[in-house]
Amino acid sequence: MIWFGGTRPSADRLEHVRSRGLHAHLGMEVVDCGDDWLRMRMPVDERTHQPFGRLHGGASVALAETVASIAANLCIDGEKWVAVGQEINANHIRPAFSGWVYATARPEALGRSTHVWSIRIED
Repeated sequence: MIWFGGTRPSADRLEHVRSRGLHAHLGMEVVDCGDDWLRMRMPVDERTHQPFGRLHGGASVALAETVASIAANLCIDGEKWVAVGQEINANHIRPAFSGWVYATARPEALGRSTHVWSIRIED
């Protein structure tokens, strides 16, 4: 179990982090979490499309940054620390046109001062 305090984050805590910021504007939602992963979803609609009707790559990266940042912050003592992104790269394999995309964040390394997360986005 990777979560701070040794238990999965409560639904209330997940709702609190979901209800503000860019992710609220883009319609992102926390879907579920396991012992070592967090999953969010984002609608593929007019808010997240590029001009050609496909999911905007920047929206995908925003989803990846959001799910990893939320997960990282749920792994640390939020009374003492805050986790922020310091580097991200993305490969866009296949376009999405409508519906939802789902991002799952899993830690590759959880160090004392740096975390590395892998995020897979699927529709």
